[in-house]
Amino acid sequence: MKAFLLAAGLGTRLRPLTDVTPKCLVPVAGRPMLAYWMALLARHGFTDVLVNVHHLAGQVRDFVAQVEGPVRVTLFEEPTLLGSAGTVRANRGWVADGQPFLVAYADNLTNVDLGALMVQHERHRPLLTMGLFHADEPQRCGIAELDDDGRILGFEEKPARPRSNLANAGFYVSDRRLIDRIPDRVPADFGLDVLPHLVGEMRGVIVDGDIIDVGTPESYERAQREVARLGLQDMVAGRQGDRR
Repeated sequence: MKAFLLAAGLGTRLRPLTDVTPKCLVPVAGRPMLAYWMALLARHGFTDVLVNVHHLAGQVRDFVAQVEGPVRVTLFEEPTLLGSAGTVRANRGWVADGQPFLVAYADNLTNVDLGALMVQHERHRPLLTMGLFHADEPQRCGIAELDDDGRILGFEEKPARPRSNLANAGFYVSDRRLIDRIPDRVPADFGLDVLPHLVGEMRGVIVDGDIIDVGTPESYERAQREVARLGLQDMVAGRQGDRR
């Protein structure tokens, strides 16, 4: 299984930390965020991951060069940021086999069951399966409306008057059909430029697990406090033990 891991953001809200460290490598409990992602992808059977890079890309290259494990890593450097959907569009050849792939955001610290999400997509084979969670502040999220069968009948990014609290968790499963629906513009963003136009062709699945968006100093501190509760430290330590 293949996954796109979107990691090229500038992390401006985490400055000054991200002035010297790319956001995907900021340490949580002493380990880079990307280490948790490599362990999570391995746990759920992914074989290949494409990581896009931009800000301080050399540090990400150095980290990846030291990574050992079952997941093969491809780096895709973007001199100009292409946007979340633009990265996928630019790498259509990487997923040309037509098999389902995952798209995820590297600035989330999570223990979500990615394998279960892939199974749900395989079961129904919509154009796209979106992971969802119940948001406490839906006006700050991309919000989906579902019918009784799980089909997404409406999607709006950060609505002033949310019609539900089912929020985009930042996990998408799709296949090469999606690529032709991504506009040829730079940047191209999933939440603004793609998902609203796929209403009626997507399904939503409430994900099993926790998600912390490590995007602000407050959420970064929360990640430091809760990483043990999420079981992620043991997962990364287990992978290191396997290598020994």
